[in-house]
Amino acid sequence: MKWLSDVSLTPHHTFGLPAHAHAIAEAHTVVDLYAIWQHPDFLALPKLVVGEGSNLLFCQDFQGVVVLNRLTGVSVDDHADHTILHVGAGESWHDLVAWSIDNDLPGLENLALIPGCVGAAPIQNIGAYGVEFCERCAYVDILNPVTQEMRRLTRDDCQFGYRDSIFKTSALQGWVITQVGFRLTKAWQPILKYGALAELESEHATPRAIFDAVCAIRQAKLPDPRVCGNAGSFFKNPVIEARQANALQTRYPEMPMYPAGEGKAKLAAGWLIEQCGLKGAKQGGARVHSKQALVLTNADHATSQDVVRLAKRVVNEVQARFGVTLHHEVRFMGAQGETSLEAQ
Repeated sequence: MKWLSDVSLTPHHTFGLPAHAHAIAEAHTVVDLYAIWQHPDFLALPKLVVGEGSNLLFCQDFQGVVVLNRLTGVSVDDHADHTILHVGAGESWHDLVAWSIDNDLPGLENLALIPGCVGAAPIQNIGAYGVEFCERCAYVDILNPVTQEMRRLTRDDCQFGYRDSIFKTSALQGWVITQVGFRLTKAWQPILKYGALAELESEHATPRAIFDAVCAIRQAKLPDPRVCGNAGSFFKNPVIEARQANALQTRYPEMPMYPAGEGKAKLAAGWLIEQCGLKGAKQGGARVHSKQALVLTNADHATSQDVVRLAKRVVNEVQARFGVTLHHEVRFMGAQGETSLEAQ
């Protein structure tokens, strides 16, 4: 365990916005987690577990302890028709994907270059290019640092939805993700149904080729947070009634639309934002990315309020034009815990 002397949160989230915590600690083991929660100076303070901070917007200084999850380790259990990966929650997500390709363990390649740590994947049920985390999840191990109880949740226990899970609810408040299990089938098949991957020929679509293609696509469209602060896709792709989606597509024949089951359809939030002429739009130091309208950036020493005001403008203009409400994928953090755009 390591307590940091500098309590600035700027280097600990990819937006790179100015914010501070009451205290910041690194946890490298389960014992570290126990010690942090039992520290007499911080017993009454809220705790926030952070990996790489790749999906966070600190709206205010956090009046509690930020715990940097640095639990690492990868082990492999081989079975006749599948492989189970046991991965520490503090491992880099992209490094894990790259390692799996290098070790001939395909199944995660469509999720390459998503920023963040492995422990964040089940919280958001991350997804890209036709694959969601839940499809590869075997289990999620969690710990209550106060009671020292440990539990293993099955995939069904996690109640995964579109960019959603039980970890976003109050049901598991105070629990920490310590390890994630992946089930990778040996009967691998390429998934090429989404976006630019559809241009790959299936007979030539090796896991390495898909991995390389996804990396190239993301690098061409998305800003590197080390160069321009951002939290990736800021908004979820809206899921609406198919009737409303069909009416919109009649007015806008070029509008991307995907089936979402049960009489629903999914729209591309980035396309909706772009049609509102918001690419490159600015609010203070915050800016809608010029190549991908789904991404809001810290273009020039932005504050959290710059980002909030820009996000509200995007939501309002999309609602006014299309009658569709956008919801943020990025998690908003207030002084005591999670909040929302609507509350700002």
